[in-house]
Amino acid sequence: MSVRGVTAVARVECAKLSAQVKTRVALAACAVGPFLFATAIRVQSSVPEDTLFGRAVKESGFAVSLVVLGFAALWVLPVLTSIVGGDVFSAEDRHGTWKTVLTRSCRRSEVFAGKVAAALGFSSIAMAVLAVSSVAAGLLVIGSGPLVSLSGALLPPSRALTRVTLAWISVLPPMFGMTAVAVLLSVATRNSAAGIGLPVVAALAMQLGALIDGPEILHRLLVTSAFGAWHGLLAEPPYEGPLLYGAAVSVSYAVISLGIAYRVLQRRDVAA
Repeated sequence: MSVRGVTAVARVECAKLSAQVKTRVALAACAVGPFLFATAIRVQSSVPEDTLFGRAVKESGFAVSLVVLGFAALWVLPVLTSIVGGDVFSAEDRHGTWKTVLTRSCRRSEVFAGKVAAALGFSSIAMAVLAVSSVAAGLLVIGSGPLVSLSGALLPPSRALTRVTLAWISVLPPMFGMTAVAVLLSVATRNSAAGIGLPVVAALAMQLGALIDGPEILHRLLVTSAFGAWHGLLAEPPYEGPLLYGAAVSVSYAVISLGIAYRVLQRRDVAA
């Protein structure tokens, strides 16, 4: 495997993604959605009291970003990881282009690494767009008032912005873990519908499983639990234990899923 080969594949995949309607629509929704939510909060009298920081969305724009993060971590982020991850390999099966791809000058390992890099890159960009948009929407529509932490302490705007930024960054490991699962399903099933849909179903099942009483260790082994580990950053003092544990679980999901996907692709018959 060479860096040049991986870069060449990743560049081609990025060009393909930039031309696809689904990726443009997803990024546009990430950019516009938080502004629609903040505007709706501004004009209505009620607030989402049953969510973390829901009571503070009219006083602090930072609370708006955290409410968006809480909702996105449950439903939106798992979907974003599968949009590209679940289709990046199976699209070659759908279009019948594996013979062309795997008989070019690039090795299979380079094709695999380049496609995975493109999938992880899209997940990162989508998260970043949603994060920046949610913060901008909160500050522009609601204002930059101080944020009340989960411990009741008042965080000034500068500290609140730092905590909110770290909270968004903390969801990258589970996003990478879910992207890797989508890549595995894309390679194994050779079907885009399964590659995109099954990770979303799996994420929903894990979210529901986390609500069932059981050993705490089993709940922590669910990669979706890492999406909520940012709560510790909004306490006083902050605690990072769940973040570190969630990151380790996410890395395990990613390594195992990508390892299996790579072996499956290496053994694939180009003529099949």
